[in-house]
Amino acid sequence: MVNQELMATDIGFTHEDFAALLDKYDYHFSPGDTVAGTVFSLEPRGALIDIGAKTAAYIPIQEMSINRIDTPDEVLQSNETREFFILTDENEDGQLTLSIRRIEYMRAWERVRQLQAEDATVRAQVFATNRGGALVRIEGLRGFIPGSHISTRKPKEDLMGEELPLKFLEVDEDRNRLVLSHRRALVERKMNRLEVGEVVLGMVRGLKPYGAFIDIGGVSGLLHISEISHDHIDTPHSVFNVNDEIKVMIIDLDAERGRISLSTKQLEPEPGDMVKNPDLVYDKAEEMAERYRQKLRAQAEGIELPQEDSTPTAETPVEEGTAEETQESVEAVEEGPAEPQVENEAEASEPEETVSEIPEEQLAAAE
Repeated sequence: MVNQELMATDIGFTHEDFAALLDKYDYHFSPGDTVAGTVFSLEPRGALIDIGAKTAAYIPIQEMSINRIDTPDEVLQSNETREFFILTDENEDGQLTLSIRRIEYMRAWERVRQLQAEDATVRAQVFATNRGGALVRIEGLRGFIPGSHISTRKPKEDLMGEELPLKFLEVDEDRNRLVLSHRRALVERKMNRLEVGEVVLGMVRGLKPYGAFIDIGGVSGLLHISEISHDHIDTPHSVFNVNDEIKVMIIDLDAERGRISLSTKQLEPEPGDMVKNPDLVYDKAEEMAERYRQKLRAQAEGIELPQEDSTPTAETPVEEGTAEETQESVEAVEEGPAEPQVENEAEASEPEETVSEIPEEQLAAAE
């Protein structure tokens, strides 16, 4: 009897008291927070996650991965505990919406920024092409390769599924732009085996009013019109034809911009030989290149080489204006409207959507 009275006295904890206690210890969840949660129910197009809130949170399938998936069990397993990003506030039913994709997205940009800071070369597979270039994935992010930075003779359509070495041109999370260069990666790899003052065999691949583009082992170098001969030349077409095989000397390697500057002018035994007798220039190329290298070494050591009695040629010490002329040549190429650069029509014509993150459904067919 006494026990029954005690029990009756102790029972004073109502449903309202219990609800008030839950409110007192309820955690406040806000969009942008990262929380731990446990999967307790997988559904066809999403999953219910226990994060300690009054109502189970929900993660839709499109928020489960930075990559495209078809079913939730490709990413989540029942009773699995992991981090989730709170994407939206509670809806009218008190349910929060979660995301894994947003966490992966933030970490991917952080990793890409690190790779760019290290000037790393990455490899990625082409999964789509368009009129402006090609699309790849880097750390799960969609990246764009402008057509002018794809160094291959294949049509862009034939690059589907091909893995390419790439360098970073632009990493901008705020604008969602990830732009890469295949050409820069190839030039850098080639540059590691090249030296200023080295004579190489090349093929004329293109002629422009400002110079000739020479293919040297799969990468393109510029032979500026001012570096063809000591004699004045009106147009490179007067000296070369497309597909001509020629000897050129490397006078500058710019790894940052992915450029190789070339010269035949410095190989001339006498001024104008490239116009009058190019075969003599090619025969004497190694000899003249060695003299050029000697001048570079002497300049680096502050030694003045003796002047020769003949008319000033490529064999005489490099004059002050020569270096400036070479720099002007490079700058002229940078400013020339016909030279393919990142800022040219390939990127300019590419819609913002191409460089930015593109909705999965728009690329479903391409994939």
